This record gives sequence, C-alpha cells and structure tokens, in this order.
Amino acid sequence: MTLQTDLAQIEAANASGKPPVVFIHGLWLLPTSWQRWADVFAAAGYAPVVPGWPDDPDTVEEANANPDVFARKSVGQVADHFCELINKLDHKPAVVGHSFGGLLTQITAGRALSAASVAIDPAPFRGVLPLPISALRVASVVLGNPANYHRAVPLTYDQFRYGFANAVSEDEARELYATFAVPASGEPLFQAAVANFNPWTEAKVDTDNPGRGPLLIISGEKDHTVPWAIANASYKQQKDNPGITEIVEIENRGHSLTIDSGWREVCDTALAFVQRFH
Repeated sequence: MTLQTDLAQIEAANASGKPPVVFIHGLWLLPTSWQRWADVFAAAGYAPVVPGWPDDPDTVEEANANPDVFARKSVGQVADHFCELINKLDHKPAVVGHSFGGLLTQITAGRALSAASVAIDPAPFRGVLPLPISALRVASVVLGNPANYHRAVPLTYDQFRYGFANAVSEDEARELYATFAVPASGEPLFQAAVANFNPWTEAKVDTDNPGRGPLLIISGEKDHTVPWAIANASYKQQKDNPGITEIVEIENRGHSLTIDSGWREVCDTALAFVQRFH
C-alpha cells in the first residue's frame, strides 16, 4: 500500500466532514484485513482510514511473493509513520488497532493524537510484565533465531493455527491462513521481548498523558498470542490515566478475532465504545 494511497484516504476523510477512524493492523496481516470493519464504521457515519505500515504491499499474493519488504520495521519507525499520517487529518480520529496495531494505538493515544482508542489483543509494552507460556511459544517463531531481528518471518499454517486461529474450525483456520496471512518484520517482537530491560525501548507508552482520551482494551478469551494476563496488565498500566479506561473479554475468541467469522461482535463492541466519545 503506497503512501499516496494512504494520503488519498486522508484527503477523502477530510473532505467528507465526517469523524475519522484510523485502523492499524498488526504483524502477519495487511490493511485489507480491516475492510469489513471499515465498511461497518462508514455505514455508521464515520470516515474510515486504513493505512499500511511502511512499504506494505497491496495484496497477500504480492506480500508472499516479496516478503523482504516487511523486514527492518521497528516499533518507533512505524509509530512515527502512523502519527505523521494522523496529524494530516483535520480532526482527531478514533484509532482502532489489533495486536502490534493495538500497541501502536496506545502509543498514538499517549501522544494525545486520538479522540478515542480501541486496542484489541494489544502487544505488550514496557511495564507489562506477564509472560504466559502460550505467548512465549508464539513469539519463539521469531525469537528462536537472533538473525530474524533483521528479517521478514512468515508463519507456517501450524504456527498460524496456534497463534491466530486456535478458536475456529480447521476449515476456517485454513481459509483465514490463505486469505490473510503474510510475512512480518521480526524486529518489533525482539523489541517487545526486551522492553522491560531497556529503558530506551521504542516499545513504550505514555500512559499518564492527560490528553490520552478514552481507551478500551478488548481481549479474546482464548488468545494464545496476547492472553488475558497481558491484556489485563496493559489495562492496569493504563487505568490510572485521567481518561476513561475499560477492558472487556470476548468469550471463545482467539487472536484472529478481527478477521474470523465472529469479527462482527468485536467490531460492534469497538464501534459502540467509539460512538460514546467520538
């Protein structure tokens, strides 16, 4: 997805006069994973903006054919990219992010750039201490080889099944893998893994900024990648902010909760929160 495409979306959102909503995807997915969400928010009167990470390809096919474009993308680089785009909007947007996109959502909120924020199964940041076994197993796909720091790392189907699609049927898991899965930059996972040992880490959130605004954290009950312990620890880091902070757990859902057959319940939960404040 080119920067020109992202800028065109921003221009259209500004021209519409409608309240903007920015969607931020995480690792192993593309902006197209948000299309159904964007349609729902548009029907509710919002102007959706679905930008990519730097150098994101347009399609899953293109991404899997050219995986190297995902390499060497750091949390700080990607956060700055999204913040620069958000600053081009005429009005503060709501920001909705999933996984590492949920971490990026909290970073933008901590920079007082969003009117309301929804972080779905968000990746951990400095201060979030729990390390559940299932999360370590997922991260080991990348962290098991130090050379992956500078690489783009794809998931095998079995890895995707465990990390994303453990709460859906085998048939649906295979369909999700074929439809959505792409390689991902290894660097953010290494950054998150050592964030609590690195005072200068980019994987950090200003949870105290009074300009943060309302924040909802959504956790999938059966998520292996970002289990409740991590999501709840993020909530505890955020809850002392002057802004409203809420957390909700959605039953029987894994890390694929934004893209699988139950996506609409999650989308409606996020929409209802955004509508309260934006």
